[in-house]
Amino acid sequence: MKKKAGALREWIEAIVIAGSLVIFLRTFLFQIYKIPTNSMVPTLKPGDKIFVSKVIYGPKIPFTNLRIPGIRKPKRGEIIVFIPPCDRKKAYVKRLIGLPGEHVVIKDGNVYVNGKLVVQPNIANHYYYTQGEYTDVVVPQGKYFVLGDNSISSFDSRFWGFVDEKDVIGKAIFIWWPPKRMGIIE
Repeated sequence: MKKKAGALREWIEAIVIAGSLVIFLRTFLFQIYKIPTNSMVPTLKPGDKIFVSKVIYGPKIPFTNLRIPGIRKPKRGEIIVFIPPCDRKKAYVKRLIGLPGEHVVIKDGNVYVNGKLVVQPNIANHYYYTQGEYTDVVVPQGKYFVLGDNSISSFDSRFWGFVDEKDVIGKAIFIWWPPKRMGIIE
């Protein structure tokens, strides 16, 4: 009987340790998301599962507005995961276009930042429609302006405004599923 109780205790301890490790990793290091819509086609397709790093920008401490310092701030052109101001119940995935203090204009399918055409290929290779009320804006401090690569099908900053810095979850790093699409996200 003692042998069975000892074995059961070892299993329970192993499960608790494994569970704690998973919670720690998911909270502070990385998370996995499934792409639900066409808003980021062709970069990300519905059904793609992506790996998102929380370490790069710094993970949030649960149940607070505090953030552990990250390696660096988000950069233009990166695909970020965040909680949008229009839907606090789910995470969105979009491309970062405008940084705090920048003047962003969408005109003739192109993006201009501070009066200069953005020629960065991961932005310039997409056509951005002039829809919504936020197509000529100055990004407030502590906020970001994001767009979907498939602009005609994307509900993004053009419609609901800006992403608060505190609502950024992490940087999309790579697609891990399906296997034929596996690779680094540009």
